[in-house]
Amino acid sequence: MTTVTLLHPGSMGAAVAAQAVAAGHEVLWVTEGRSEATHRRAKEAGATACDSLDAAMERSDVVFSICPPQVAEDVAATVADHAFSGVYVDANAINPQRMQQIAEQIRPGETVLDGAIFGPPPGGRRTARLYLAGDGPSVDLVDALFKDSCLHVRRASGNIGSASALKMAFASYQKAARTLAGVAHALADAHGVGDQLTAEAEAMASNILSDPAYLPSVAARAWRWAPEMRDIAETLRAARLPADMAEAAVAVMSRWEGDKDQHDLDVAEVLAHLRTDGI
Repeated sequence: MTTVTLLHPGSMGAAVAAQAVAAGHEVLWVTEGRSEATHRRAKEAGATACDSLDAAMERSDVVFSICPPQVAEDVAATVADHAFSGVYVDANAINPQRMQQIAEQIRPGETVLDGAIFGPPPGGRRTARLYLAGDGPSVDLVDALFKDSCLHVRRASGNIGSASALKMAFASYQKAARTLAGVAHALADAHGVGDQLTAEAEAMASNILSDPAYLPSVAARAWRWAPEMRDIAETLRAARLPADMAEAAVAVMSRWEGDKDQHDLDVAEVLAHLRTDGI
């Protein structure tokens, strides 16, 4: 049995704790300053209450930080103040630079792992993936925590920061796409064509993010799409809707101006053209 401390058990953290408990491990959490809802989630997950972080640190081999991303450094610094000598897993949605700062400057544990969670809170028929980057034996230790559970541990193919980069890359599409969907439906609703928009969306067969081989075709047509996006921006403004994302798309497409009608470019080339230095 491995003893784990889970910091600030929200809905995702509590679900992760429940998976470790179900696998036969002890999960601790610190009650000080936590809400009634947090108490309920921790109890339902089977976590054991501790009165202080000191008491939890003394007993734990692994600490999981699953907290609001804006306080990831503060949480790490609090653990660092207690001189924790085990494995610290930062599984927050933060950028690689922040992750590297936590690992190299704050150093909240003897070993720090870069973690990124994909999927819904695991449990029942719901599964999630935990990508980890960092020290190999420490990754193996965390992997063993969730053996045969609904949380599947995977190794990120890189050093500290790579798991966070994977999360940023995925979320940049996932969250922006959902936001764009809201804007698109608001525009369609303003013109009474919401049902038709939904029907057209249902007819779309491909998942763009899973098909990077399609991107050279996008780059080759960006010179035609950019003017269309400008018209979309004007349409949005006329409907009193935010046009920022349409205008941002125009700015991105401008980096592909040199790829006009070049459908034979490879993916690496068109991705390089999006970088500010073109390298």
